[in-house]
Amino acid sequence: MVLAGPLTGGQPATSVGSYTTHEQAQHAVSCLADNGFPIERVSIVGSDLQLVETVLGRLTPARSALGGAGTGAWIGLLAGLISGMAGAGAASLLAIGLIGALFGAAFGAVFGLAAHASTRKLRGLVSRSNVVAQRYEVLVPHDVAEEARNLLIKHEWRTS
Repeated sequence: MVLAGPLTGGQPATSVGSYTTHEQAQHAVSCLADNGFPIERVSIVGSDLQLVETVLGRLTPARSALGGAGTGAWIGLLAGLISGMAGAGAASLLAIGLIGALFGAAFGAVFGLAAHASTRKLRGLVSRSNVVAQRYEVLVPHDVAEEARNLLIKHEWRTS
């Protein structure tokens, strides 16, 4: 694979290794770095991209309330600590912060339930999305490709 563009500073680039996982490509780049290769001239390019969505579950009223309570607690704690800084001692600061967290959690739970009720028809799912590639190419500028290729062959990182 030969490329030219912003990934390689406009210089033509050559693939010196092709891997099935991003971790393998990273290990190959680490091998180059460990052997003194200028890794600021290396790019990892994924090809044949896919969006993989892992469904973790359904968005239930309890999950919405819990998420809202958690967010509200953090906001309430922060607001309580900021307003408590005007108080005299550390004990009052802690007490005001905890009261803020409790009120924030209560309001957050209510807002979480309200948000869930307003989107009920959508039947929300909780999921995690990742973009993954089928292949990962390690690219270097053409003028140092032979050196990189030799280092990867020497340390058995040429291909997966």
